[in-house]
Amino acid sequence: MARALPQQVNYSIALVNYKTHELTRTCLELLQAALRGTDAPVFVVDNDSNDASIDYLRSLDWINLIERKSLAPEVGSAAHGRALDLALAAVETEYLFLLHTDTFIHDPEVFGLMIRQCSAAADVVAVGCLEQLHRGVVRSAWRLISRFTKHYTRRGLRALGLNARAPSPFREKHLKSFCTLWNTRLIKQHGLHFHMNGGNPGYELQDRMSELGYRVECIAPRRLFRYLDHIQSGTVAATGGFASNHRRLKMYYRLSREPVAALPASPYL
Repeated sequence: MARALPQQVNYSIALVNYKTHELTRTCLELLQAALRGTDAPVFVVDNDSNDASIDYLRSLDWINLIERKSLAPEVGSAAHGRALDLALAAVETEYLFLLHTDTFIHDPEVFGLMIRQCSAAADVVAVGCLEQLHRGVVRSAWRLISRFTKHYTRRGLRALGLNARAPSPFREKHLKSFCTLWNTRLIKQHGLHFHMNGGNPGYELQDRMSELGYRVECIAPRRLFRYLDHIQSGTVAATGGFASNHRRLKMYYRLSREPVAALPASPYL
């Protein structure tokens, strides 16, 4: 029997590694299983980790490894954004999935779902989710109410001339980059990038593309998390960015101790 040829796809996948060896290994092992039978290029940008994770990445022959060496110490959004721009420059497909190393794909249908939404209309530039986890109806409603209250309380205090922090928007409007699909052809056509103005990678890009008349499509958390799991801020926890008693650090330790084979599918299946 002739061996089946890999399925040709019009998307690439990119993620950034920075000192998250175990998370990166888990992410890539699940991703490799999900992509089996396709020829989707996977780009991994190492952000000058200088630890065991880079040795692991060099041992993989199925990824395109980009080793980024920074000339000056960089952390956070700037480093991540510049790393994504290296992947963007290397990608030749029309679409690019951005993943975080703490995103675990369990069902490859998520790629088809997002591609279909992004290609449905010529003015769609990106598809993703406005939330980093599925909180459920009750928790989501409570979060919106509390943010709404905080927003207008701060506005009222500032209107009275009292010292108060600037109000943050109570509704999310930017796609979260733990699993986002971008139309790279449109981004390159307008000479734009992920890292702009030093902010959160992708936020400024989304604003600029919206100003140019393009749209983003949102997937509800309850739907997206049928296909994947995400350890919210897992990469920050892995690199020591939280205090020892922080709830996100505790969640990271709980999930990262479980072997790949034992990782559960999303509870929202």
